[in-house]
Amino acid sequence: MATSAISSTDTNAALGVSSTTGKAGSDTEQRFLKLLVTQLNNQDPLNPLDNAQLTSQLAQLSTVSGIEKLNAAFASLIAQSGSGQVLQSAAMIGRQVLAPGSSLNMATGESTAFAVSLPSSADSVKVSITDSTGTSIRSIDLGALPPGVKTVSWDGLTDNGTQAAAGAYSFNVAASAAGAQIVASPLTYASVLSVSQGGSGVTVHLSDSRLSSLSEIKQIF
Repeated sequence: MATSAISSTDTNAALGVSSTTGKAGSDTEQRFLKLLVTQLNNQDPLNPLDNAQLTSQLAQLSTVSGIEKLNAAFASLIAQSGSGQVLQSAAMIGRQVLAPGSSLNMATGESTAFAVSLPSSADSVKVSITDSTGTSIRSIDLGALPPGVKTVSWDGLTDNGTQAAAGAYSFNVAASAAGAQIVASPLTYASVLSVSQGGSGVTVHLSDSRLSSLSEIKQIF
């Protein structure tokens, strides 16, 4: 997904920042100058402050002021970037996405799609679909799979070939490579209702009441 471009105008505006930021920087300068004047007024006449010391302290003032302006600029740019990300993410509203989740809602006579995400290649990947009591009703052997997202379709049948009742189910994934377990992530489909900006970034609100971070969305349809 494309990121929001930040122009030189944005940067200049950020460096100007707000009146609040400007006031904070001005207050710091005033405090520094007040301390410096006090030091000059109370210096030892027999050992006055030399030019090198004065230059060093004035340089410190410039450094402190510059750091404050840079911090304010970065804060402003981060805020602008976050707002732009929300606007871009708003394009997902109304569309289907593939996000972390293991709950399935099966309708009679219809297949139910879901997916599995693997961080690395696996020699064996098996899916177990369970009913509301936690009883496994269908096992699906996906065999060996490469890393990435693998879509799966459940035809609604149980292991004994009968049609499962319509309703809520869930699934879990067991994956391994060379005898070692691999952490596989279950993924399900849902529509995007809205997006919002929070302290941890953009949050995607899904139609099944799930909340997902933007980085967790694997596919958009």
